[in-house]
Amino acid sequence: ADETTTKQPGMLKSFLCGGVGGICLVLVGHPLDTIKVRIQTMESLPGQPPPYKGMGDCAQQIIKKEGVKGLYKGMAAPLAGVAPMYALCFLGYGVGKNIFCDEDAFDKLKLAQIGMAGATSSLFTTPILGPGERLKCVLQIQESPTYKGAKYNGYKDLVNGLYKEGGVRGICRGSGITCLRDGIASFFYFSTYEYLKKSWTPKGEKSPGVVQTFCAGGFAGMANWCAMLPIDTVKSKYQVSAAGQYSGVAAVAKHIMATEGVRGFYKGLTPVLVRAFPANAACFLGYEAASNFLTGVGME
Repeated sequence: ADETTTKQPGMLKSFLCGGVGGICLVLVGHPLDTIKVRIQTMESLPGQPPPYKGMGDCAQQIIKKEGVKGLYKGMAAPLAGVAPMYALCFLGYGVGKNIFCDEDAFDKLKLAQIGMAGATSSLFTTPILGPGERLKCVLQIQESPTYKGAKYNGYKDLVNGLYKEGGVRGICRGSGITCLRDGIASFFYFSTYEYLKKSWTPKGEKSPGVVQTFCAGGFAGMANWCAMLPIDTVKSKYQVSAAGQYSGVAAVAKHIMATEGVRGFYKGLTPVLVRAFPANAACFLGYEAASNFLTGVGME
């Protein structure tokens, strides 16, 4: 029997289509991700204006100082990592559907089941994402005026440096919180997408139109980030801190709360949401286009 009355794609198809979605996501989203990380990690000195006034100012400063290339700094890793990452993410979602979803979960929109299936995907992605995020964040902020650590020339130098400083644990610092972050985020990501996709499908049709698919993906991306940003802010700060600066994740959260209050956890929300919509809209559009193509060539 099918997993649901609406036929769900097979594992290989989920894997391949997820990869295409991931490539679309990086090309659209990376410049805004660079701006997000710069804003999240800037330190405001008392009595002085913050280094960046906002998104536009941050983008202008980066382009002026480093050229448009500056916005795409560190993109090699997400591009090499994100295609397989989203492939694994959608594969994990497929496995989660088999574990958590009733046959009619997608027709009757059983969102808790769909969300749990989505959350399963984080178990598949963290082994790569944990270390990847750590490396990406350090490279993105080392040109930032407030960065105090050692400077590295690219990934190889960085991996060697972090390994010397703290062994494999140094490279994987923050992987536990990455898994928690992605589990919660994916719960909302996939359930929002399936809900909107189903709601916007015209009667008698199998799927919504291109614009509706684009918007469903975009809003799913925004839901994903609203759920995950507070944890992501803690993760970014923890991963770029000097070795031994914080005893753990809880200490980082306490520090943010003490110095900046609740607003400190939502730093960078605007660039995140501005990026999340087009990037995830592109991701799901790429996913669905690849899925339709593979269905056309006879792949289940």
